[in-house]
Amino acid sequence: MNKKKIETICIQGGYEPGNGQPRQLPIVQSTTYRYETSEDMGKLFDLESDGYMYSRLANPTCDMVAKKIAAMEGGTAAMLTSSGQAANFFAVFNIASCGDHIVASSTIYGGTFNLFSVTMQKMGIDFTFVDPDCSEDELNAAFKENTKAVFGETIANPALTVLDIEKFAKAAHQHGVPLIVDNTFATPVNCRPFEWGADIITHSTTKYMEGHASTIGGCIVDSGKFDWTKYPDRFPGLCTPDESYHGVTYTERFGLGGAFITKAVAQLMRDLGSTPSPQSAFLLNLGLESLPVRMQRHCSNALLMAQFLENNEKVSWVNYPGLSSNKYHDLALKYLPNGSCGVISFGVSGGRKAAEEFMRNLTLASIETHVADSRTCCLHPASSTHRQMNDEQLAAAGVPADLIRISIGLENIDDLIEDVSAALKKL
Repeated sequence: MNKKKIETICIQGGYEPGNGQPRQLPIVQSTTYRYETSEDMGKLFDLESDGYMYSRLANPTCDMVAKKIAAMEGGTAAMLTSSGQAANFFAVFNIASCGDHIVASSTIYGGTFNLFSVTMQKMGIDFTFVDPDCSEDELNAAFKENTKAVFGETIANPALTVLDIEKFAKAAHQHGVPLIVDNTFATPVNCRPFEWGADIITHSTTKYMEGHASTIGGCIVDSGKFDWTKYPDRFPGLCTPDESYHGVTYTERFGLGGAFITKAVAQLMRDLGSTPSPQSAFLLNLGLESLPVRMQRHCSNALLMAQFLENNEKVSWVNYPGLSSNKYHDLALKYLPNGSCGVISFGVSGGRKAAEEFMRNLTLASIETHVADSRTCCLHPASSTHRQMNDEQLAAAGVPADLIRISIGLENIDDLIEDVSAALKKL
């Protein structure tokens, strides 16, 4: 399936029904699985054969959807998680532990920033946050001897900075660590970070991938290209026996293409249980089937809205990578030539007070914490998703107090522009 175009993979990837089998992906709604002998089950526990023993670890429905996403991204293995937050946590925690260090872009989603800067700091993992626009020298200066990974977002939420993936990948690899990229906003339809040097990709599948605000989920995809065995002392969890799992050495047993994901399932999913439900995976699969068509509409609608806002006298600034005036436009043309996403950030003349009034004036676009689904929704991040940040952190994350984030849906663009125009006229 990796040789097929992404539109075909979205429809037919992951699940291939045999003769007389269900055409639609089956929902395997079972917690456990029956075997004829203890020896058969024992082989599963020793990771010597494929199969299922308990759905906290793996489920056929979830695995088939993960297989589809791996093919979409051009990866070798993938796993679903219960949320995007769980995906980002697992991706980092799979190779970093107490006493280790991570380099991360400063303009990442507020929830991820808090996960890293507060919760994982309590676990003893240190983070250095760098400006995504930093020079190569500044980026290299952020690394330490105990650095285990670099993390960034293809398109940051809600700052909409476009990550220079090649620059971050080059620095990561020079220091012998992988680059982890959250590709939620771009989706593999608009960007495939592995092709630019990324090693691990994460997603909040809650967003465009599922696309209809019906179920929460996440995904981790491995490129299979990072050679953990070159740095056995840096990545002992992958390169030395895991005594918590029968002494298996993941890189020896599963190779570079399977070691990372197998360890994440066998260790982290086993112990932490951020398990997706098969029903959620089924809904995600339905969303994936229409993802290429939807992303095209999201992007075309958003560009027209961004152009309208840029020419409105009551709007003080507009941030959208698709605009030729945007500082990230050249990077967007490089990494996202078919479109970026449906999310726009902008400021209303009059600052925070005007922004709050604008939000009250909307009728068609709804006020929600969600983003990136079929319906247009709007948010004032400084008073909601990013309220845990102080002013200095907000500025560093590119989220000023007057910033409004609007996620453009699949409605008729004329109706959406009319709604936003009316809200602005009332200011």
